[in-house]
Amino acid sequence: MKAHILVLGAAVLAATQAFAAPVDSDGNGTFSMEEMSEAYPNLTEEQFADMDANEDGEIDEVELNDAIENGVIEG
Repeated sequence: MKAHILVLGAAVLAATQAFAAPVDSDGNGTFSMEEMSEAYPNLTEEQFADMDANEDGEIDEVELNDAIENGVIEG
């Protein structure tokens, strides 16, 4: 039984790491390049700019969801 729990725990941890979500560390309701880079270390400035549909220099929830749906980043 303990082995099953350990395997399940490892699977949950792996899934959590594979689908990291950005953290709004400054609490402004959007994600900066720095905040996005924490969750997506391979994110380029070009990808970020492509995601930023309204060109305000931040990624909001709609832009993030669109980027995931369009395969710009993995969610």
